[in-house]
Amino acid sequence: MPTFSVPGAELDVELSDEGGHPVVQLHGLTSSRHRDRLMDLDLGRGLSGTRLLRYDARGHGHSTGRAVPEDYRWPVLADDLLRLLDHYFPGERVHGVGPSMGTGTLLHAAVKDPERFSSLTLLVPATAWATRAAKAAEYRAAADLIEQQGLAAFLTHDLNAPRPPATVDAPDTVPDVTEELLPSLFRGAALSDLPDEEAVSGIDIPVTVLAWIDDPAHPVSTAEALMGLLPHAKLEIAYTPADLAQWPSILCEDVARHG
Repeated sequence: MPTFSVPGAELDVELSDEGGHPVVQLHGLTSSRHRDRLMDLDLGRGLSGTRLLRYDARGHGHSTGRAVPEDYRWPVLADDLLRLLDHYFPGERVHGVGPSMGTGTLLHAAVKDPERFSSLTLLVPATAWATRAAKAAEYRAAADLIEQQGLAAFLTHDLNAPRPPATVDAPDTVPDVTEELLPSLFRGAALSDLPDEEAVSGIDIPVTVLAWIDDPAHPVSTAEALMGLLPHAKLEIAYTPADLAQWPSILCEDVARHG
């Protein structure tokens, strides 16, 4: 796979070029292109007739990174994304799609460069604003646990956590991140939040927000707050695996509608 250089990292990138509208697909914290496929979050698998750019964020999957927590703050990841788009889709408006950390990255990028995106499909937005501080503390505790007791101790805790009902059919997966970098990724996430609410309300493009129930790390309350802020947004909530299975078709409709 080709790589793309950003400050402090080499990003592993793939472009599926079938002509048509440009689309960029991101993934969540500790995940990767490969892990998202296992978790049924590779919505781009249903797309055809597009130029689909996928990549592993710095420190994730096959991309490199440094053990520097500040490197993994969402505004830094947004800068990486905008550099990629300038290279692969110069001067074009792009449809962006991504879960959790990917949603945070896309929103920061859309605030920084409002003309870059034609529309967005945001999956399971993470805790934000008033609910972020408690989650940040959990991320710092996870980083400490890995450094003090090792990755196995963290995985024992993580794999035993309750799963959202929509994901019960997905296999168990582990972070696609090295043990050396994982604490820095968690601390970078703890330093991150969505753009402030006034900035989000200025994102004047069509947005679909896809959420699922019973996930404290990705509460429906964040999705509903985004719905109240974004001027052109709609919300879909998944309760079952069958609902989750509809998400690729929703992305197809979003791209066709706004491409």
